[in-house]
Amino acid sequence: MAEEKPIEDAKTEETYGYWRIVFKRIRKHRIAMISLVFLLILIAGTVLAKSLSFGNDPFAYVSSVPWSERPELAPPGPGHILGLDSMGRDVWSRLLYGGRISLFVGIFCSLLDGLFSALIGAISGYFGGRIDEFLMRFTDIMLSIPILPIMIVLSAVIRGSLFTIILIISVFGWMPGARLVRGEVLKLKNEDFIQASYAIGSSSARIIAVQVLPNILAPLIVTMTIAVSANIITEASLSFLGVGIKEPMPSWGNMLNGAQAYLLSAPRLVWWPALGIFVATLAFNFFGDGLRDAMDPKLYQ
Repeated sequence: MAEEKPIEDAKTEETYGYWRIVFKRIRKHRIAMISLVFLLILIAGTVLAKSLSFGNDPFAYVSSVPWSERPELAPPGPGHILGLDSMGRDVWSRLLYGGRISLFVGIFCSLLDGLFSALIGAISGYFGGRIDEFLMRFTDIMLSIPILPIMIVLSAVIRGSLFTIILIISVFGWMPGARLVRGEVLKLKNEDFIQASYAIGSSSARIIAVQVLPNILAPLIVTMTIAVSANIITEASLSFLGVGIKEPMPSWGNMLNGAQAYLLSAPRLVWWPALGIFVATLAFNFFGDGLRDAMDPKLYQ
């Protein structure tokens, strides 16, 4: 007769098997893998911006270029592969450094949103009662607020900076994830392993940290991945409207803001930051969709 494995060992093996299957599935999802390649290229390009900018300073005015009479709006040429903007600055280096800001805001805000969502949703779903009622009514109030106008007002009042933009986007981005986590916790808290932990005297904090949160990690990761694209668009919108990241610090949004007056005379100034936003948001969405399919528990056997 085969010796039974301890419960903890069996659970560890099951968890390991689940993530191994997720990894195999995501590898077979062609669109998700193509999207991942694009994301890795974008992230690598922004991280290595100093090395890839050909020595050009994204803040510096280029005093002269040999193929143009005036530096402002100079077309692409040697050393400046995307030309110069209306302020005589290298577009390629600003695109790389701007992507660093835009991607950082999108990813970091998504991580903060995921943290807030996990804490509020887990506490609300696990304890229930008045705590659940209070947290969910507060969530409903936050969801009812017209987010973009409020963000514009707050950004204008407290003056846009990297820190304030991250704070504002994070404050208004956690609600959908909190509702998702709460729903998952409501399903989990009546499971036998949760009740067993409660019966042996484990504290609520330990049960939530050790038993509940690891089991709602998969849907939360998918939600966070898809939320990155929404955060990138939000930051770009605020910066485009002039209440987000301020010049001279580049971001894809304020690059679009500075290029709107040259849409007809120098449309290339609009194409490149718009293409960066388009590729990043599309890649995060497609990768999130593939991740959701790979983590679908209905397909797990």
